Amino acid sequence: MKPKDYLLIALVPLALLLIPLTGQLTVDGWNWTWHDFVFAWVVFATTTFFYRLLATRRVANLAYKAAAALAVLTGFLVFWISAAVQIIGDENPANVLYLAVILTGLIGTGVARFQPAGMARAAFATAGVTFLIPVVALLFWPADFSPGVAKVFLLNGGFVLLFTASGLLFRHAAGQAGSNHAMTTPAQS
Repeated sequence: MKPKDYLLIALVPLALLLIPLTGQLTVDGWNWTWHDFVFAWVVFATTTFFYRLLATRRVANLAYKAAAALAVLTGFLVFWISAAVQIIGDENPANVLYLAVILTGLIGTGVARFQPAGMARAAFATAGVTFLIPVVALLFWPADFSPGVAKVFLLNGGFVLLFTASGLLFRHAAGQAGSNHAMTTPAQS
């Protein structure tokens, strides 16, 4: 990454924090502490860092960039919602399992070494882990599904679809990279 990337990683979250700062000043009941602003900056900066890290790769064609954006955005939403308001009930222990979604994506990215075919497998694995969380929650902790079982499965299904779409885009990027490589490689005699 270039020095300007690090500047973006620091400044983009500050610009995004203008939204809750405005809410803090204008909306009754919006009570963020300075800890909340620091936490939000760290989450926004981390999200920006991972997008810049993925999208500025040499192998990053348009499909790869779109897949990276979708995967990072979905990971952000999963983390932000589960940290802020909980996805499954207010006190359901299964909410902690959503950290496995983030870890699956991070470990998968490391194993894939940012290569599109491996990133596709990582996105599909992340979708699979995401799919399993409400199933496990329903089996082991069914008492606390305060938004309702259908709503939890619907929201979770949205995350699964987004990670799956990211995997399909990474797979498409892998096909493009393979065809570009084949076109630029001289034929063997």
